[in-house]
Amino acid sequence: MPRTPSAAVPSASVQPSSVQPSSVEPVETSSVEPVETSSVAARPARSTGTVDPRGQRFSAWLTTGLLVAALLLAPGAATVSLLALQLVVFASGVLLGPARTPYAWLFRTLVRPRIGPPSETEDARPPRFAQAVGLAFATVALLGYAAGAPVLGAVAAGMALAAAFLNAAFGFCLGCEVYLRLTKLRARPA
Repeated sequence: MPRTPSAAVPSASVQPSSVQPSSVEPVETSSVEPVETSSVAARPARSTGTVDPRGQRFSAWLTTGLLVAALLLAPGAATVSLLALQLVVFASGVLLGPARTPYAWLFRTLVRPRIGPPSETEDARPPRFAQAVGLAFATVALLGYAAGAPVLGAVAAGMALAAAFLNAAFGFCLGCEVYLRLTKLRARPA
């Protein structure tokens, strides 16, 4: 099931002829979208960016591979190291945005020059929220393994793996869907 169309944003199809695809910066752009306001007080519009959905799926495949490797290894230093690496990737997605993670850099550098610009981009807020959820599960997994509770670590890593695989294989971003539903709930009048 693909992501909801409400998160899609058409991308500009015109590129200057002097820009080569390999030199294209992240698809994260700055635009201002209105934020729904309540009758009590108006909230200022927030700046948001967009991301290439193909890059998100590429990142999800890398996350899936790393988490599978972590779960297949016997609990120990290698598992903790792999989970720590994934934790850093999730943290960079939360702090810098999903278009600025190490996996996004790999996509921009190695894949996107070969496949060209996206036909559409998506709002970066849902994937950023999904990165935060992944960060929470990776943190619990890392702490579980580090504290000698491998069952807790494996369960948390397994949940992160399930969400990453759904996104990678089917284009269904579980964290993005949760974000969109929470946003709708918050927008409802009391």
